[in-house]
Amino acid sequence: MIEKFGAVLGAGVVAIALAAAPPVAAQVLTGDAAAGQKLAQEWCSGCHAVNPRDTQVRDNVPSFFSIASMPSTTSLSLQAWLQTSHPRMPDWELTRPQIADVVAYILSLKSETLH
Repeated sequence: MIEKFGAVLGAGVVAIALAAAPPVAAQVLTGDAAAGQKLAQEWCSGCHAVNPRDTQVRDNVPSFFSIASMPSTTSLSLQAWLQTSHPRMPDWELTRPQIADVVAYILSLKSETLH
């Protein structure tokens, strides 16, 4: 009887935890890399080299290619970074779809690092 109660209680805890967790789709947005490249050209190229062929370094600001090459760069890490303000970056207040597009563009550069 106690074992049965423990199993039911354990299943209940797991069910509550799963219900409280946000859906995976809400955590990882998919975007349009081409739209992200356009946004990056318009909003980010004043400080960052946004194209993989750009070699000019601007005041120790990382290029999008070097950001894409970092092992820690993931969709989730980029989304978090772009949703928070940073002292050295302008507060552009990108929308969630715009963030998804820029993230898709930066992640598309990861494939460039493999060639």
